[in-house]
Amino acid sequence: MRIAMWSGPRNLSTAMMYAFGNRSDCAVVDEPFYAAYLALTGLQHPMREEILDSQSQDAGDVAQALLGPVPAAKPYFYQKHMTQHMIAGVPRDWMREVTNVFLIRHPARVIASYAQKRENPTLEDIGFRQQAELFDLCRSWGQTPVVVDSHDIRADPAGKLEQLCEAIDLPPSPRMLSWPKGGHSEDGVWAPVWYGAVWNSSGFSGPEGDLPTVPEQLQPVLATAMPYYEAMKAQKI
Repeated sequence: MRIAMWSGPRNLSTAMMYAFGNRSDCAVVDEPFYAAYLALTGLQHPMREEILDSQSQDAGDVAQALLGPVPAAKPYFYQKHMTQHMIAGVPRDWMREVTNVFLIRHPARVIASYAQKRENPTLEDIGFRQQAELFDLCRSWGQTPVVVDSHDIRADPAGKLEQLCEAIDLPPSPRMLSWPKGGHSEDGVWAPVWYGAVWNSSGFSGPEGDLPTVPEQLQPVLATAMPYYEAMKAQKI
């Protein structure tokens, strides 16, 4: 089984990769389209050159690899994907062959967290529009993609992960509730910029508190992202 987990940045996505990666039966890959995305857009992200050197910049080759042999011949293959990477020039037909899952988070939390790493994110940076578009695409193929909210995972990791596994016909495993500190061998080269908190963790953080205050200049981004989030939230398990 190939599990493609779709989220924007700052969505608990790395912790989820660590949870699946701690299973002995599951291989993982970290944002395989990142280099292709940077090459196609010319965007200046932190560690841009290192990222371009670390992965294939050919989106077609990446898509083929995602459907090719699973690393270490493991029965499950967890693919951590960023929705904002799926721009024109990045193929999507391969998504028909995998189990697509959508990981959501309230835009206020995403914007506040992202802005600490990269100033003044745009709607395109945080992936809400693209996430809804990909979800609708999967449904147009007759799929019923699973949606899970990171807030619910933080509130009840054991219960929500078990529910998620059941929803995608994956045997639950208690190994998903913790992982070794210090990162994962499959972390992308960009990990030092983005993964500090999860590197210092050995499991999911506790329940989230009140929503953060979004700066005035980012209120338009929040307002535009909210309808996409609410539409996805209505579909969550």
